[in-house]
Amino acid sequence: MAYATTNPYTGDIVKTFDTATPEQIDAAITTADATFRTWSTTPVEQRTAVLAKAAEILRANKRDYATTLTEEMGKLIGEAEAEVELSAGILEYYAQHGAELLAPRYLSAAGFGDQDVALVNDPLGVLYAVEPWNFPYYQVIRISAPQTLAGNTVLLKHASNVPQSALRMVDLFRQAGAPEGVLTNIFASHSAGEQILADPRVRGVALTGSEGAGAVVAATAAKNLKKSTLELGGADAFIVLEDAEVAKAAKWAAFGRHWNAGQMCVSSKRLVVVDGVYDEFLAEYRRAVGALTAGDPMDEATTLAPLSSLGAVETLNAQVEKAKEDGATVEPIGAELPAGLPEKGAFVRPLLITDIPEGSETSQTEFFGPVTQLYRATDEDDAVRIANDTPFGLGGSVFSTDIERARKIARRIDTGMVFINQPTGVKADIPFGGVKHSGYGHELIDLGIKEFVNQKVVVVTDIDGSF
Repeated sequence: MAYATTNPYTGDIVKTFDTATPEQIDAAITTADATFRTWSTTPVEQRTAVLAKAAEILRANKRDYATTLTEEMGKLIGEAEAEVELSAGILEYYAQHGAELLAPRYLSAAGFGDQDVALVNDPLGVLYAVEPWNFPYYQVIRISAPQTLAGNTVLLKHASNVPQSALRMVDLFRQAGAPEGVLTNIFASHSAGEQILADPRVRGVALTGSEGAGAVVAATAAKNLKKSTLELGGADAFIVLEDAEVAKAAKWAAFGRHWNAGQMCVSSKRLVVVDGVYDEFLAEYRRAVGALTAGDPMDEATTLAPLSSLGAVETLNAQVEKAKEDGATVEPIGAELPAGLPEKGAFVRPLLITDIPEGSETSQTEFFGPVTQLYRATDEDDAVRIANDTPFGLGGSVFSTDIERARKIARRIDTGMVFINQPTGVKADIPFGGVKHSGYGHELIDLGIKEFVNQKVVVVTDIDGSF
């Protein structure tokens, strides 16, 4: 498995890196474990200071960090800067709330004499983080900020196409004052997971990625009795009811589907529109998507980025061909790609898929790119049915001017997150997680920390010599 930076806009290979050997991996685990012994006993105030400093460094060098993202995976420079800011916000959140999030929780209990019962949060040890390429900083910070705050240390295996982003995150922690071994990058092969999770010094694994990768890692973790969390794919439904502000909903849908070139697990992939406003919505949506302009992601005027690689383009095109075989209607909805784009650029013209046969493979597929699935629902019950007709359960949206109605519908959607009158979003202070094939476990706020701590019960009894 080769690690390399290949610019998705030009197709040029910028830099390559050697895959780690078993010996190098063992050495990394040794360092991370040794660091854990001291880091776990470091006062929480010192750990939060590292996170606060890391947030400060990111904000002070936003454009520089953003440029690495754009060059490695093709993200629009403005979206790259937004990712840097989001990452800084997460670091800052844990810096500000770390002490209270880790404070003991006191319980009342009946027993012999007076008892003081506390739940304390002890770190577990070395954690293995397997992260994807679509948000190269955010994904790393989302796991490393809460877990290093808790006193754990993290081994990072990033995606093979964003090696320099991985190195920048490790260097960020070093610059912020974290000792070597708090966050360690390893250019590991996929098969190295067996070695890493079999090592008794590694206590858990957090993976964000595909269903296939998640199944393999979860099985390996289970075989070794290790805790795991999985953040996998999504096919978020974007429900538009008849009382929605249609023009506003269409603009949000175009943004939600094409942000990050549609390469998001929480992208608005399946638009479910009730019959009464379907035609009006479609006209507005065509207009919004048609205004997107493909080009150099470093150019502020570009509004449609390339995909992360030519391989991603091939995968998406194959899915589109399968949709045609299934009997669905596929049509271009975006503007033609402008002349003059680099020949090896990983661009895809936005497409719309309609008339999708119920129960077909296409109806159950996650399209990772600027391809929209559009469904016509007869009413709100039918919209909920379509929304839940997927193996995924990550996020979703409901658009309505009747908020209480939208809240009730949100409770009927089988996902980990539902947003009313906006696409599924991410913020430093909102937990993230899904159900069904979208995985299990949560990240961010206190839920994220407590996935990988030992919530130990400590009971103190005042023994006075009598029973």
